[in-house]
Amino acid sequence: MSLDPTIASRLKRNDAGLFAAVAQERGTGDVLMVAWMDDKALAKTLETRQATYYSRSRQQYWVKGETSGHTQYVHEVRLDCDGDTVLLVVDQVGAACHTGTHTCFDSDVLLSAE
Repeated sequence: MSLDPTIASRLKRNDAGLFAAVAQERGTGDVLMVAWMDDKALAKTLETRQATYYSRSRQQYWVKGETSGHTQYVHEVRLDCDGDTVLLVVDQVGAACHTGTHTCFDSDVLLSAE
């Protein structure tokens, strides 16, 4: 499986060939997590609708929920205006964060509305 060349030409990757992927919950709009992708991970995500990322620490691909059961079904994928980040709009089953919480952004609020 390979990424459509039209899409690939629009992506801006870091020195490791990666770009950021933001997962957002379709029903609530919650930002669930940020991970990394490369062309192969994005191609697999687009083909299967299963969120597939690249682990920098393990240097391998992982499908969200493959071992935990906490899956992400991908409804929509958007490329940002700079081409360096993709947004995945997903249905999340179970926790999105590796700590077991629904979102990776629910513990440390640095600033909130007054």
